[in-house]
Order: sequence, then C-alpha cells, then structure tokens
Amino acid sequence: MGTDTQEQEHRCGCGGAGCGGEQHVEATGGCTGAGCGGHGDHDHYDGHAGHEAAGSGHGTSDGTETPVRMAGRVGAKLVVLSGKGGVGKSTVAVNLAVGLARTGRTVGLLDVDVHGPSVPRMLGLGRARPVAGDGWMAPVSAGPNLRVMSLGFFLPDPEVPVIWRGPVKMGMVRQFLVDVRWGDLDVLVVDCPPGTGDEPLSVLQLLGEDAHAVIVTTPQGVAVDDVRRSVGFCRQLGNPILGIVENMGGYVCPKCGELTPLFPAGGGQQLARETGVPFLGSIPLHPDLTSAGDTGRSLLEADLSAGQQPVHPVIRAFRPVVGAAGAVCPPGDSGTRDRCAPETPANDNGGPAPQGASDMKIAIPLAAGRLCQHFGHCEQFAVLTVDPADGTVKGQELLTPPPHEPGVLPAWIADTGARLVIAGGMGARARQLLEERGVQVLVGAAAADPADLVAAWFGNRLELGANTCDH
Repeated sequence: MGTDTQEQEHRCGCGGAGCGGEQHVEATGGCTGAGCGGHGDHDHYDGHAGHEAAGSGHGTSDGTETPVRMAGRVGAKLVVLSGKGGVGKSTVAVNLAVGLARTGRTVGLLDVDVHGPSVPRMLGLGRARPVAGDGWMAPVSAGPNLRVMSLGFFLPDPEVPVIWRGPVKMGMVRQFLVDVRWGDLDVLVVDCPPGTGDEPLSVLQLLGEDAHAVIVTTPQGVAVDDVRRSVGFCRQLGNPILGIVENMGGYVCPKCGELTPLFPAGGGQQLARETGVPFLGSIPLHPDLTSAGDTGRSLLEADLSAGQQPVHPVIRAFRPVVGAAGAVCPPGDSGTRDRCAPETPANDNGGPAPQGASDMKIAIPLAAGRLCQHFGHCEQFAVLTVDPADGTVKGQELLTPPPHEPGVLPAWIADTGARLVIAGGMGARARQLLEERGVQVLVGAAAADPADLVAAWFGNRLELGANTCDH
C-alpha cells in the first residue's frame, strides 16, 4: 500500500475503492462504499463535524470519551444493548420508546446502528429527512411525544453499505447527541448495534454513568453466552443495568394463542439469576410483531396507561418492560435535573444552544393564502418560524418576493434564513440553487394552509405527488 493510499485511509476511515480521500471526509465524514462520489453523490448529515469531533481531543489520552451535555434536559437515559446480533434489539428499542411515549412521556429515540439502521423503517419514517441548520439538526417526529434520529435518514441508497472505521462512528454518535435539538426529554432511548465495540462504548461514555442499560437476549445458549459479556461490559464501565429482556421467548399461535418454545426455555431468566440482574420479561414471537415492524408501525400504539389488561400477548409482555423503564424517571421529570439527570460540565462541543438557535424557518409560496403550485409565480411567501423539537409555529411573516428573474428568487429565499421550502412545483435550476445554499426542497405538495402543511410535515403525514412545474 503506497503512501497516498495510507494517507487517504487515515483521513477518511475507509480505504475503499473510489473513495475521494480528504474531499470525501469534508463531504461526508466517512465512506459509504465503492465508487463514492463525495460532495456530489451523497445526501448526508454533516459528517465532517462528526469526524473532527472524533479526532480533535474530546476524549482523554487513553481514548475514553468524556460525557457531553445535550441541548436540552434529559430525564432518564436508556441504552438498549446486546452482545449478540439478531436477537430483536431494535424491536425492543422501538416498542419500548413507543410504549413510553404512549404513557405521556416525552421520548427521544436515537438509532446509532451505523451498518443496519432499521429504526426509520420500523416506524414508517423511510421517506423522512431531518432538517439541519448551522450546527444543529432537528429530530424527526414519529407522532405525539416521540422524536427520532438515525443515520438511516441520511442514506440515499439502501443498497450502498456504510464503510466507516471506529473514529468516524464515534464522531457520529457524539454529533447525534450534541447537535440534535432534542428539546427537553423525559427519556432518551438509544438503540445500539450488537457487541461491546465502538458504538455502545461511545454511547455509554458520552451519556455518563447514570445511563441505564437494557440488555436483550434470546433463550438459546449461544445468545446467552454472548449477552453475558454485555453484563460485564456495563459493570466495567460503571453503568447500572435496568434489566434483561428475553426476546423470542416462544411462538404464539395467532389462531389458538398457544405458546410453543422455539428454543430451550428460560435462558434469559436464568442469566438474570446468575448475574444478579433484574429480569424484565419475556417477549413472545408473534406474526403481528414481525409484520408491524415491516409495515412501519408498533403494536404498542394501544394506550398502555389504561388500567385494563391488554388482550394482545405481545403488548401484555411489553407492559412490565415499559413499566420498569418508566420507573426510572416519571413523566415530566426532564425538568428536574437533580432527580434524574445530574448536569455534566459543558465542553467546547456540547454547550447549551444560544437563545433561539434551535428555531428553524420554513418558506412556502402562496396564492390566495394557500400553497401556490408555481414556485416562481406566487403572490407571497409565508416564512414560518418553527420549534423543531415539536413543530410548534412560533411566528409567521408574509413576504413579497422579488421580480421573477433567473437565480434571484432562490438567493432571496436563502437570505430569509429558511432551511426548508415546501412547494407544489419548482424548476430543476431553482431547486439546485436552493440546495447549494443549504435549503432543503420538497415538491409535489397540494394546496393547503401553510400551518397545516408544516404540521403535516412534522407529523410525517405530508403527501407529496408529482412536481407540478418543471421550468
């Protein structure tokens, strides 16, 4: 391997064929596969900032990460781990987050599985794209009380692998914790990849020793042996273990309801007894659970705060898991720092956001007060100031656009501070100019009131059709 290749691999963390070296790092912070085109071919988060964070001395001399302060108050921090892949860890994380949100808690769900980010699909957010500003990103709303962030939102092609080395992964984890404007959370749930490597190590160190681990296993001995190492991993780092969840604890017949063991029963419970860790429950394998994840919904959409016993066996099994997690921090305790989240000192990459830094602006072309189908021939623009944490509209300006001349309108829009344009139709050149200025563009929206369009977008209900104007 020559000197140039060594330098490229060192800087990018990839070394794969077609990687663009330094230019690529500045574009993406890491390589997503052979033939990567750097700036031109990727629709990524600002990975360069994450790359810098990973290697700029935020950790200690022995490589240990120092805790960060998130831009908002966080009550409980739950990290879903497993020493074994394929045990349904993401299924547990997603349903745990949804279940907590359904009990009235404000929940953040962070997916740090770089190589298999499945959370967006499991929540029906495959088409969602977070909005980013100067030094911040807004999480995607997955319904009432639930905010989501995942690398999966930024991958333009699901068939292209993410080929990153450890330092770039660690930088991504730091960036998702520090730069995402989560707002105040009662609970942050983090879905980690399997094992005890870079991502779970970074997450637990960056969140601090008050982050609780939820360890997932399946009953068979091979999984239990690997998951046993996760218990030792958490204890070595000094993080408390909320408990062990046994997934796939038997198959439930959807017709008769009979539970048939698929593996030797009781492996998770036995591991909990041997290690002195609480056993949170056994989740059965049910066709409804697997189909729900594939179709982008959660079975725990039922109201878990209701007093009656759930009928569905999966919901019934998840109830004690959600209850144990909820006991760590009651609803509304995100504002009680002393009880739930001791404040960690701010550092130069994790200080509180300046006043108003989390606000974003959305521009919508109007005709007769509703979205205009022709971006360049509208009467006015509504520029809405929105809180990205929950989609609340904090203000709206009605602005008269400049004369319709080539290149003028996109520059004017960017100068308003807008970071997103929702339009019915837009020419390719105007869209290119906006995106070059860091403005995200959505086309194909139907005529509607601006506030309703913003609410639909934050609620992932915005329907986009064909571009109605291509000139």
